[in-house]
Amino acid sequence: MTIIFGSLLVIASVVGGYVLSHGQMAALWQPYEVLIIGGAALGAFVIANPMHTLKHAFSGALQLLTGSPYNKAFYMDLLSLLYDLFDKSRKQGVMAIEADVDNPAESQIFTRYPAVLKQKHLIAFITDYLRIISSGNMAAHELEGLMEQEIDTRLEEVTEPAHAINKVSDALPGFGIVAAVLGIVITMGSLGGPPEEIGAHVAAALVGTFLGILMAYGFVGPMATSMEHQAHYEIKAYACVKSAIIATVSGQAPQMAIEFGRKALQSEKRPDFQELNDHVRSK
Repeated sequence: MTIIFGSLLVIASVVGGYVLSHGQMAALWQPYEVLIIGGAALGAFVIANPMHTLKHAFSGALQLLTGSPYNKAFYMDLLSLLYDLFDKSRKQGVMAIEADVDNPAESQIFTRYPAVLKQKHLIAFITDYLRIISSGNMAAHELEGLMEQEIDTRLEEVTEPAHAINKVSDALPGFGIVAAVLGIVITMGSLGGPPEEIGAHVAAALVGTFLGILMAYGFVGPMATSMEHQAHYEIKAYACVKSAIIATVSGQAPQMAIEFGRKALQSEKRPDFQELNDHVRSK
């Protein structure tokens, strides 16, 4: 919801300052300028990016309205899930979790945590490395290197839409100038006419430049930054899983292994020790 509040604050500040300076709101109503700038920016965005980036960019923009699913409650569920898997593996042997890993959707462990189960890439990350642990004798440092390589790849994937939108933000002032130049062309065709008509055309051209800059720095650029923050929240979940799995491969008890994972989280979203312990026991 912060994106809505921030957008309203930008609009209120800009429009409020303009109106208080005795500006006329009607002069800012230039739908054709918006069409030129917005349509050209959207077209350039489509030209520049593959289809999967377009889909992820639009879905990521919509997710800004609902907020990131990677909050403290999610991380507590994630750590509880890892604890259950590690505990079962330690008590019954690594092969005991084979059925859970092969079919998470039917697993009694995974289905206790529906919020985590919805994150298909994260579930695949967890199950893939648990399979590797159960099927081989890979050293902890080798496993850690492999996990870091996959996390780096995932980071590139999840930040790609934000980078693509940020490039649109960089281009918007230029498209504002395009709209302004077209407005001046129209103005030149009106020379010799009434002064108020010429003034209206010049005002429309200047509004084009204004809209391009405002859209870039007031809305699209901040939206790209917010999407990048959400991407890093997701990557922290992978870092959490990596730390916990490496700890358990190194011989740590389940309770200590998830403590390694907990320490990988940002402080504002990290549950404290007792809070996590109570959550694990409740599950």
